[in-house]
Amino acid sequence: MRALNDIRHTLLHSTGVGEFFGHEGFPEFDQDLMNMILDEAAKLSDDIFSPLNPVGDRVGSKLGENGVTTPEGFRAAYQAFSEGGWGALPFPEEFGGQGLPRTLAIAVMEMIMSANLSLSLCPTLTVGAIEALMTYGDDFQKSVILPKLVTGEWTGTMNLTEPQAGSDVGALKTKAEPNDDGSYSITGQKIYISWGEHDMTDNIIHLVLARLPDAPEGTKGISLFLVPRFMVNEDGSIGEENAVKAIGVEHKMGLHGSPTCVMEYSGAKGWIVGEPNRGMMAMFVMMNNARLQVGLQGTALCEAAFWEARDFANDRVQGKVMGKPANTSILHHPDVQNMLIRMRAYALAARTLSYECAKAADLAHVATDEAVRKSAKAREDILTPIAKSWPTDTAIDVTSMGVQVHGG
Repeated sequence: MRALNDIRHTLLHSTGVGEFFGHEGFPEFDQDLMNMILDEAAKLSDDIFSPLNPVGDRVGSKLGENGVTTPEGFRAAYQAFSEGGWGALPFPEEFGGQGLPRTLAIAVMEMIMSANLSLSLCPTLTVGAIEALMTYGDDFQKSVILPKLVTGEWTGTMNLTEPQAGSDVGALKTKAEPNDDGSYSITGQKIYISWGEHDMTDNIIHLVLARLPDAPEGTKGISLFLVPRFMVNEDGSIGEENAVKAIGVEHKMGLHGSPTCVMEYSGAKGWIVGEPNRGMMAMFVMMNNARLQVGLQGTALCEAAFWEARDFANDRVQGKVMGKPANTSILHHPDVQNMLIRMRAYALAARTLSYECAKAADLAHVATDEAVRKSAKAREDILTPIAKSWPTDTAIDVTSMGVQVHGG
């Protein structure tokens, strides 16, 4: 992981993560632990995730008679990720987490995303489900389901979009009919559901926006429901299959390995999360996490594009530069140098923005002074949409410059 030193430098000297060393909110966190985690994450990215990136792009995830199957090697890579506790880094120990700063977890995920964006999206979506259940889940959801999501034994999804309801979430039509046992029957269709179905874990926990009978129109009438792919028994064991399945897989450029699913709910059994008609509040918890994670994807793509372009420019011998021999690599061409410098600068800026947003979230959670917590929360709220939009927009420019370098 060639960005490792840059990542370490950004954490220590730009973001100032050393502020959390020995902090009572992170009692086990120090620089030695941080360095060890970063070093091991770099190995995981380079040795396990990166080699599968071209495999995922060529083969892709496919929908067949027995559901969605992922490319060979994806399941083993995900198991290495979950068994290593990588997805559990920032979550409370009471739920199976490691109680470390989110800022550190973001740095780890940047490496994973840079190595294999398609596969990295699976644990990324689970983080949002974890956040929502930690905030709004009932006792059973927190004690039985949440720990399995934190450890990565199961994965989670976020089901908002419908064919007629994209940005206008209030137009959704998925229905939730109450059952006598306190559960609900969920009926409807959701689209663009990342990792909506796969073969990497034994169960998938869907968090689904739906509308109760006689609910108010618009977003004020939306509730959030937990719908497992397989029913969950009281002891956490898996029961019979639920009435939810993928009926289609989209084909996204650069994300063939990530199954972006059309999900059909045919009276699937679900349980409400939070209060009736207050689903948007719970969903915004997921969305805020998703915004930061999407921005981090942009950061990771900037970094990956820079190194690919730099390697190509260093190896590509073409033309002559004044004062250099005829067999000169295009790395010495002024315009190529200009593009590479800009690519690197944008990647560093995107990383700093992502880490600053994560640090604000950490401070808002663990600062002992109330005024500091409030200030950090306000900073997080301001930075979140910026940390989502700027790195992703910038990634388009950076990857475009990378293409130009490869044309030299």
